[in-house]
Amino acid sequence: MDSELFERAPIPKAYFSLAMPVVMSMLVTLVYNMVDTYFIAHTGDANMVAGVSLSAPVFMVMIAIGDIFGLGGSSVISRLFGQHRYADGRRLSVFSFYGSLLIGVLILVFGLVFRGPILSMLGANEATWVHASAYYTWIIIGSPLIIVSMTPVNQLRTEGHAVPSMIGQIAGTVLNIILNPLFIHVLGWGAAGSAIATVLANVCTDAYLVWFLVFRSTNLSVDPRLMLMRVSGTPRRPSTKNYGKAFVERPVPVRRRLLNISGLEVKDILVIGIPAAITNLTQSFGIVMVNLYLLRYGNDPVAAMGIALKVVMIAVSVFVGFAFGAQALIGYNYGARNMRRLAGILRFSYIFLSCFAIVMTIILSIFDRELMGFFINDPHIIDLGAGMLRVQLLSLVCVGIVMVTTCTFQSTGKAMGAFILSISRQGVVLVIVLAVASRIGGYQGVIASQAIADLITAAMAGILFVVMLPELRGGGRKDIAAGVAGETKEKTES
Repeated sequence: MDSELFERAPIPKAYFSLAMPVVMSMLVTLVYNMVDTYFIAHTGDANMVAGVSLSAPVFMVMIAIGDIFGLGGSSVISRLFGQHRYADGRRLSVFSFYGSLLIGVLILVFGLVFRGPILSMLGANEATWVHASAYYTWIIIGSPLIIVSMTPVNQLRTEGHAVPSMIGQIAGTVLNIILNPLFIHVLGWGAAGSAIATVLANVCTDAYLVWFLVFRSTNLSVDPRLMLMRVSGTPRRPSTKNYGKAFVERPVPVRRRLLNISGLEVKDILVIGIPAAITNLTQSFGIVMVNLYLLRYGNDPVAAMGIALKVVMIAVSVFVGFAFGAQALIGYNYGARNMRRLAGILRFSYIFLSCFAIVMTIILSIFDRELMGFFINDPHIIDLGAGMLRVQLLSLVCVGIVMVTTCTFQSTGKAMGAFILSISRQGVVLVIVLAVASRIGGYQGVIASQAIADLITAAMAGILFVVMLPELRGGGRKDIAAGVAGETKEKTES
């Protein structure tokens, strides 16, 4: 593990060393998702495009569920590594891997049993049902593989292995690009072919990431024996350090238990992982809500919005990459109580992403019609989508602010702040804005709802940051002094 990078390297160097591979991974994931839309749209069937757009949130739901143990586990592990508790981090990495696999199996069963009601809830109608059902069914079948991949993808970054994480995702994307046209056009499988290609691509990604964990990783593992209770049942020795409730090691009573994982450790993962999952779940929920409001205006607006959101995701994916690419850096320094360095990391992150958002807004707005035309040749849908795209781009700076703040809360264990933001931007706030804006502005109000919700949530993020991270005020000087005083007192008492 490269402690020099986390503790002493210049902030821009450390930031970009960890974040750039994640950005590339996010762009690769974006291409991964856009490939479906591209090849489906080039069939010339607007109903197929709409059907896949309606079912696409299911894939996002799986990514969100994978984040429960992916982001939740990596947040805890990175802070443990900051305290040099590598054995505990390795043990929790195993638990997170198999926990995500188990959830994937449960989603597979649930998704197939309730396929009809779920498709109806997503808004599939007589014209789009066949295509939506075909795509949905195969994505659900591959759900364990899709969900489990999010755990090693995130965990490898806690060791500084951002590049191998990126390689695994690139390998899957390349396979997806090769298989999509083969399955959709050559074999004529349509929406089902696109979904099958996605599932097989995840098989490729999973195989590489598990190989890396087994043969190359030092402090992470997939060996299930590491999370099983030893026969002796010897309780773990409590730590003399106290870095907050989430890291207080408590003796485990000697009793027969299958897993060598305490309830407190599971809670530490879930209190961060669930809000992280909700962030992605609300993204799917937000898309579904906007689609439902747009359906009253026909299938063409739904197809246009589906394509416009793919373009917006170009910028959002970069934001997510830079924000969450720095998660291990933030968590490590927070665990080490290096608040001065942490404050500098966050200051750099906010300024950089805000400037980047402005540039992306200008570029994507200039080429709005060309970007829409890349996916579909229908002039009407291009006109609708270009207008939608310009409106969505107005709030990119706000999206960047929300992303950085949410990541900071997740990395530092501020579960409540992460939860509030996770249910706001594309959840509670969007629902309220949609209800009000659709009545006041009709169709245009629906289109503008997400941008308005982004602005409101960014304001909430700023307030929550000040309230929940007071130790970062003044560059962390107060917290550093308090930490030194605490350590002096601890040594005196001992």
